[in-house]
Amino acid sequence: MRIGEAKKYVADKLHVSPLDLSDPTLMRQLREELDIGTVTGVPGVAKGIAAKVRIAELLDIEINCVNQFLKKTGLQRGAPAPAD
Repeated sequence: MRIGEAKKYVADKLHVSPLDLSDPTLMRQLREELDIGTVTGVPGVAKGIAAKVRIAELLDIEINCVNQFLKKTGLQRGAPAPAD
């Protein structure tokens, strides 16, 4: 996918315009609302692999490190969390 196509795809999935993707204030608020992580940590917002899993699900894309994490932990996307 070319960069312009990729930006449009992500913008459509996030329900924003491609231009909005470069607005740091708007994107920070959106990242917090969607719980997909922020550049600087915010209490209660997903971080690290948790943020990447949310991004992969939200954008309906494959992210290799997410796939590897799910494979190594025996977890599956969309499956309920194991009971403690």
